[in-house]
Amino acid sequence: MLIQAHSQNPHFFFLPQNPSISPHFSFHVSHSRELKSPMGRRNESMSRISASGEHTPTIILGKKRKVFEHISLLKAKENISEEEENDMLDYLYTTQYQMKGIVAVSLGRACDQNNESYTHGVYMRFQRKEDLEKFYVNPFYLRVLNEHVMPYCHGLIHVDYESEVEDDMLPIFRKGEEFNYGVEFVLLIKFLQDSFGKPLEDALNSLERLTIDNPSLIVQVTQGLNFNPSCKEFTHGVVIRFRSIKAFEIFTGSSDYKDMWKSKFQPIIQKTVSLHFSVDPVGTEIM
Repeated sequence: MLIQAHSQNPHFFFLPQNPSISPHFSFHVSHSRELKSPMGRRNESMSRISASGEHTPTIILGKKRKVFEHISLLKAKENISEEEENDMLDYLYTTQYQMKGIVAVSLGRACDQNNESYTHGVYMRFQRKEDLEKFYVNPFYLRVLNEHVMPYCHGLIHVDYESEVEDDMLPIFRKGEEFNYGVEFVLLIKFLQDSFGKPLEDALNSLERLTIDNPSLIVQVTQGLNFNPSCKEFTHGVVIRFRSIKAFEIFTGSSDYKDMWKSKFQPIIQKTVSLHFSVDPVGTEIM
């Protein structure tokens, strides 16, 4: 199997958008790298949910770089063979070598069940919005879609959003040791229209505090407003890179997370779908 599953437990995580504050909310967390507060505050915090208990991060504001994130969720046919699955994922992965603008790719079979029965997730990062727009009409991508994806799938959805990351080569291109392993979590959300304002602001503040307090578990987070005209059923997309399956389970299983979901987010969300997949070391994902 191209990407091996490691967990069967479904978890739901969300990162809402608050247009009254900022169009983007994102940060990069590492053992030694800077972590910027999206709310413009300078913070120092101890890890509250930690796999090791050894992290005492300092939050430093710094320059950020815009990125454009692309999420695809696939529903593979039940009778898809391992060979067909590998062929589909391999061709999707190699699109980054056939066209300009793609700076990062991760993809794999879902480790968890989800309410919409999506089986695979694909994540791509683009440098410019123009690159993302050209991606959809690129002949190579269209050929991959028609010959190596749709014959094996009966459902496909795309969400695109603009976000920001630390203005440094490693977090922008998702390179380095921290991005070689881990768990990719992708989430699509539809928020209630009447929730914009104070409810979303309160939810964002709660999520910001919780996530910043846990750099031992999370490498990078981006989220943003969906601007893909073909997808009307979701308003936002989220991508979270966890350091490991254990980190994912610790965070989503914590009482802090569960309380935040129940009190801050559940009342203002109309619909969500999420899945996570394992990320293998670079150089072993193909073949």
